[in-house]
Amino acid sequence: MKFIYTLFLFLACGFLNAQTKKNVDHQSLLWTRYYNILNITNKWSLHSEFDNRVFLNSFEQNLYVIRIQGRYKINPEIEIGAGYVYFSVATQDPEVTYGFNVPEYRGQQDLTWKKEHGKFTLNQRFKVEERFFHNANKEGLLPGTTFFWRFRYRLQGEYSFWKKENQYLKAIINDELMINGGKNVAKNTFDQNRIYAALQFGVNKNIALELGYLKSFQQRASGVDYFNRDIIRFTLFHKINLYKKE
Repeated sequence: MKFIYTLFLFLACGFLNAQTKKNVDHQSLLWTRYYNILNITNKWSLHSEFDNRVFLNSFEQNLYVIRIQGRYKINPEIEIGAGYVYFSVATQDPEVTYGFNVPEYRGQQDLTWKKEHGKFTLNQRFKVEERFFHNANKEGLLPGTTFFWRFRYRLQGEYSFWKKENQYLKAIINDELMINGGKNVAKNTFDQNRIYAALQFGVNKNIALELGYLKSFQQRASGVDYFNRDIIRFTLFHKINLYKKE
């Protein structure tokens, strides 16, 4: 009986949520990123990332990101990582600017598993983030921060079209779900879903270029306001080896 009651409550909540009016803001953005991989040993590496994001429909700065993380390969299929991220947010709406940026400080940890099947590679990533948003209002920054958890799961497939010496071409497609957590989350436990498709070209053994399209659907703190974003993403990957491969 308890199970039936719980199921009924779940379905009722889902029905009410479906009837809630959604305010959806459609936006177009360009993300450009430099991603450096510094291989220290055959197991340890240091990854750094510099990401700039701008709105296109009304050209305006969205934010920029600095990310650094250490990664360790447990075996050829399993890898773990931990790092720090700094976000500087100018605005989430190109029609509304305040003249100052709001910082976000973030810790992150992840577990990545990949399995190769010929030309196809399946990749799964579980990530946990500790997010500290600097308090702010429309006039400026305020003292203190507000904390949120965020849990992310990404399922990714890669297909290699061809590989010759140090060059290659592959297709990438993934879907990532993000869930908020913590006592400060009131109406947006669901954060966002991202679907991404791209082509990656290996120029040589150290440089790769990636161009892709990302569709992001994100719920805001109000619970009824959403961002529906069409994003073009360009990435320059740069690999540096500090050790000689056997």
